[in-house]
Amino acid sequence: MQKVLIVDDSISVARQLEKIINESGDFTSAGHARNGAEAIKMNHLENPDIILMDMNMPGMDGLTALRSLMALDKEVKVVMVTSLGGVGDKFTEAIKMGARNVISKPFDAENILRIIRAL
Repeated sequence: MQKVLIVDDSISVARQLEKIINESGDFTSAGHARNGAEAIKMNHLENPDIILMDMNMPGMDGLTALRSLMALDKEVKVVMVTSLGGVGDKFTEAIKMGARNVISKPFDAENILRIIRAL
């Protein structure tokens, strides 16, 4: 079973994602980080297969964390999650930096599972 690290400053969003992950039958939650700095630390400790990471968080944001994670491990699988309307530029930037995909909130459970199963 693949482990998924959830990175989001919103507890309710993190819980929603954890529920989708844990009920999928294919994945299990590797924990929850509240910002990019925690994500980097937890990635090192938990060694998740996939990271679902919010773009906008206090402290270290998702794109900054993505840059650091990619520098540490080119094979890391990060899917960015965003609630921004019109995220064209950030979407493109995230993909260029190495994100495998970008999911918009509000998200659909089937869509999330389809995306992470394809990684």
